[in-house]
Amino acid sequence: MGSFDQEAATTIGSERYVLSAQVKDRILQWILEGRLTPGDRVVETQVARELGTSQSPVREALRDLATLGIVEIIPYRGARVREPSKKELVDAVRVRVELEALAARAAATRMSGGCIDELEGLLSDMEEAAGRGDPHDLALGSVRFHTAIMQAAGNAALERAWSVLEPMSRSYITASLPGADLELLAERHRDLIDVLRAGDPDGAEQVMRRHLGHAATAIDELWDDGLAG
Repeated sequence: MGSFDQEAATTIGSERYVLSAQVKDRILQWILEGRLTPGDRVVETQVARELGTSQSPVREALRDLATLGIVEIIPYRGARVREPSKKELVDAVRVRVELEALAARAAATRMSGGCIDELEGLLSDMEEAAGRGDPHDLALGSVRFHTAIMQAAGNAALERAWSVLEPMSRSYITASLPGADLELLAERHRDLIDVLRAGDPDGAEQVMRRHLGHAATAIDELWDDGLAG
């Protein structure tokens, strides 16, 4: 009986972990899409009701997001979306450069024609979003674009490390900066597709470094620390 109870407890714990991860992903999606913006409260009961779950996985998801610096939990007041400082964003992007440079190098020798077609489609979506002046849709496409490259690298450890930093350095933050050129942000993904299609590891690493270096520069030049929470 004891071993059975232990097995059941392990199963329940695993299910709760998976559900919490799903809730966390959904909250991140809401932030990316602009449904939740810096300063907005994230109410456990409302999230649980909308997602059809209990408050427990929502609470766990919010704790994880607080660890990542995406939300802050204020005693007796609940959670709210946090706006990071310019330094936090620049630091996150600089570390992300190293991780994605490794991913681009690996992906260049592994990426199939189907993956290249997927990147082309995502770039087309980004260009359309830029044309209509929609930074959130452009950023959503950019996140999917970089995720596809990371997955194509086939390195689970690298992807795990990247997933910790990626929410902090979401492309939507850069795209939403005042003065950002959306069409230029979209077009900068073209060179990445070209070197990945060519199967050029050195070129892929160099282009990715240059690509994300532009993001760090944009944050450093355009972000007003006075806007940060």
